[in-house]
Amino acid sequence: MDTIKKRISPFISLGKLLKTTLIEEAVFRAYSHNHWFTPEFVRQSLRAISEEYLEEEKLSNWIEPYSLHYSSQTAPKKIGVVMAGNVPAVGFDDLLCVLVSGHHLLAKISNDDRSLMLFLIEKLIEIEPELAERISVVERLNAADAYIATGSDNTARYFEYYFSKKPHIIRRNRTSVGILNGNETKEELAALGRDVLQYFGLGCRNVAKVYVPEGYDFREFYEAIEPQHDYYVSHHKYFNNYEYNKSVYLINQEPHFDNGFLMTRETESLVSPISVLFYERYQSADHLAELLTTNEDKIQCIVSQKGNYPNSLPFGQAQSPTLFDYADGVDTMAFLTGL
Repeated sequence: MDTIKKRISPFISLGKLLKTTLIEEAVFRAYSHNHWFTPEFVRQSLRAISEEYLEEEKLSNWIEPYSLHYSSQTAPKKIGVVMAGNVPAVGFDDLLCVLVSGHHLLAKISNDDRSLMLFLIEKLIEIEPELAERISVVERLNAADAYIATGSDNTARYFEYYFSKKPHIIRRNRTSVGILNGNETKEELAALGRDVLQYFGLGCRNVAKVYVPEGYDFREFYEAIEPQHDYYVSHHKYFNNYEYNKSVYLINQEPHFDNGFLMTRETESLVSPISVLFYERYQSADHLAELLTTNEDKIQCIVSQKGNYPNSLPFGQAQSPTLFDYADGVDTMAFLTGL
């Protein structure tokens, strides 16, 4: 008989494994395959998965509200999942949702994240061999009954065309923002720096833009993030992007601030390039609310001092989503359990 405990048990065991040194070979293999996935960032991602997703109490509390069907007579569906590869193991939450909801996973893994996702799948199957019959790594998703696809705005149009006749979730470009009031401590500004720079700013939960009050001075922010200087300057892929963007700004005489590894530039645009943090000034609380409302369909999450702004997180927590923090605000488990 299928039970909640049986479904979550392999993931609890996986969570314990991810806290051990047994992951080290996979960490360095991921880095060898994709130099954006530094060992430090891969470890951070796996630690976040183990601590925020795969603890027994958190898993139990997460699935409790859903009307899951545990009868073996319920026919599972084949769920085609197109996984992103911008940050380490970013496709794991969809894998978790599909398997815990009782369906079969057809995973189209991003080449950028292939090594790490295959490691997680391999370990899950070692823990629970029966999962081998419910996980397929594929290149084509023709056999799927429903789809979950993550990509850019351009690829989303492609997904809409090909997946429109079957149930689907299609995710588009999103980014995250920060709100500053000018009274932040050095520790809070350093935490914001991690929200901006972790995973080199490649994730949709990375802060790509901050809203600041009129007259805001970035010197305190730059002082707070200075300890991260050597790490980012020494990463050749990141620093190549920094030098390129700096050259563009200098040639075009675009005003900006620069501390040697992160530039800040004033603009109404939302999505900044690697090594650049955009900012926009607000004149009042109402003006700030208006700016955020204008971009709400493009914002993944918001960070602010102590999470005081409505529906925001404290600085430093952008890259620590819980099981309830679904991408694009679309409840993946409700979708899967409703099929």
